[in-house]
Amino acid sequence: MSEQICSHLDTIEHLEERPPEAVCPDCVAIGSSWVHLRRCTECGKVGCCDDSPNRHATAHYRNSEHPIIRSLEPGEDWLWCYADEVAFRLARG
Repeated sequence: MSEQICSHLDTIEHLEERPPEAVCPDCVAIGSSWVHLRRCTECGKVGCCDDSPNRHATAHYRNSEHPIIRSLEPGEDWLWCYADEVAFRLARG
């Protein structure tokens, strides 16, 4: 069985923890709500998940082609690569 890996790890620049004001700025701007938050690991932009009405994190990927997001939900440490369609965790070292 082959294990799928992300080929875009070199794009990761932003791995900070959840920001103090955890909101989807695009949803705030249009007066909408969101379900969960994701952060682009290339530029740091925060957007809402695909379970949210506006799917701003995915829209950011489509507009920017920044491939990897990180979950900003408490207790979650996974990342998702849109380009390779793979979820993963980084080794802590």
